Amino acid sequence: MLQKSVLSRPIAVVLATMLALLAGCASTPKDAESKWSAERLYAEAKEEASLGNYDRAGKLYERLEGRASGTALAQQAQIERAYMLYKSGDKAQAQSVLERFIKLHPTSAALDYALYLQGLVNFNDNLGLLGNLSRQDLSERDQQAARDSYQSFKQLVDQFPQSLYADDARVRMNYIVNTLAAYEVHVASYYYRRGAYVAAVNRAQTVVTEFQNSPSARQALYIMRQSYDKLGLITLRDDADRVLAKSFPNTTIAEDGTQATKRPWWQFW
Repeated sequence: MLQKSVLSRPIAVVLATMLALLAGCASTPKDAESKWSAERLYAEAKEEASLGNYDRAGKLYERLEGRASGTALAQQAQIERAYMLYKSGDKAQAQSVLERFIKLHPTSAALDYALYLQGLVNFNDNLGLLGNLSRQDLSERDQQAARDSYQSFKQLVDQFPQSLYADDARVRMNYIVNTLAAYEVHVASYYYRRGAYVAAVNRAQTVVTEFQNSPSARQALYIMRQSYDKLGLITLRDDADRVLAKSFPNTTIAEDGTQATKRPWWQFW
């Protein structure tokens, strides 16, 4: 029995050594990162981001944020992490990070960029595959994200009119306004086609009063004109007709008040 026990010891030692080595190898990356300086973490995160490894970069920025807590570098890491989350498609988490940043650092030098990025996360000028297949227009989608995006851009422009991001924010605000107006026209047209003429007038009136400088205003006036005619409100119909003719003398719009012409979001109206 003693001889058998002695002979088994080398095997036990080898197995123990192998397990230790495997455990050491498995923990090496994390152990290495834990020893990196804040500057090294930032450089590695930037490198991963440049290679398109947004998830990896985001995790490094998160680690850096904890490592450099209370410093300007931690603030930078937080902003960069939000952008990585946005690029990787996790918009909800990106918004959460940005909201926390704006709340905790209202005097940060990067506040204008945080507001711009917050607007950008909610901004959507791409229908995606399903939207293209169904021929869905941006104006047909739920508009809450567009409104949130507009508010972020507006805060940026109001607080930092000379910001590097202000001009682009203004262009995007212009697009959002036109999208919101187009949404109201889309709903008004829906009501009109189904014979709900009072509802159609109410939605079209929103465009005329709130978005009068939008191209959708002429569509809204046309729907109002047609709806009043259907309701037998001749005086109101003629008033809408006069405003339409004076404001848009060369208007040619289909009976349901929709237009086929599309323009890219970045084009000034």
